[in-house]
Amino acid sequence: MIAVVLAGGPPDEVSALQPGAPNKAFVRIAGRALVERVLTALRASSTIDRIIAVAPAAMHGDAALALADECRPDGIRISESLRSGLAGLPENDLVLVATSDLPILCAVAIDDFTARARMLDGEIGYGCVERNVHLAKYPEVPHTWARLRDGVYCGGGLIALRPRVLPALERFIEELGAARKKPWRLASLFGSRMLAKYALGRLSIADAEARARELLGAPVRAVVSPYAETAVNVDRATDVALAERLVATASASA
Repeated sequence: MIAVVLAGGPPDEVSALQPGAPNKAFVRIAGRALVERVLTALRASSTIDRIIAVAPAAMHGDAALALADECRPDGIRISESLRSGLAGLPENDLVLVATSDLPILCAVAIDDFTARARMLDGEIGYGCVERNVHLAKYPEVPHTWARLRDGVYCGGGLIALRPRVLPALERFIEELGAARKKPWRLASLFGSRMLAKYALGRLSIADAEARARELLGAPVRAVVSPYAETAVNVDRATDVALAERLVATASASA
C-alpha cells in the first residue's frame, strides 16, 4: 500500500515552541521531528511499500523527511494537500493517509489498520479508537470523545481511501476536519435527524456510515483500531511535554 503523510499547514502554538519549524510536523519530540517519527513507523511497516510526504517546499531537503520516497508541496488547505499527495496514484487502490503528529505510532498498529481497512472494503476508512482501549494504555492523554450506541470513541490519525473518491470528498473534508474535535458539530454535518439520534445516544456507527455514504456517494466505513497509538497526537503546546514522556516510556520498554 502507498502511504501519504500530511506534514503541511500553517504555524500554530506547537510550532511556536521551536524556532524555525514551519508547522508542528517539524517540532522535535525527544530529538526527532514528529513527521520523522511517523515516517519511521511507516518505513518499518510490512504493508507500506511507498511513502509520499506532503510538506512545505522549503522543507523538502530537511533530514526529517529523509525516509520518504517522494516529497510533494502542501497547500493552504488540507484538501489541497491531500490532492497533492494523491495526484497520479492508482484511483482504485486503497491509500493510507496519515497525519504527521503521531509521536508514538508503531508499525504493528499500521499493519493492523491497513488489514482492517482492506477487510471492510470501503472507499473511505476512517480510523477511530474506543475509549476503554485508549484509557487502558494511555489514561493521561486527553481526547474529545463521541458517545455512540456502540460505545465511546475518538478519531484517530489514520485514514484509508481510494483516490477516486477525492472529488466528492473535497467539498466535505474541510468541514469534517474542523469538526473532528467537536462531536456535536461533527454530528450536525450529517443532518438534524442524525444530530437528534446522537443527542439521545442512539446514533450507531452503522447509522453514521450509511449517512456518509449518502453524502459522498461512496461507502464509508469506521476502522476501529485496537491500538491507541493511532489516536495519540500533538494538537496543543501542552501536548509536547506529554509526548516527550510517552516517547521516553516507549523507548524504555522497547
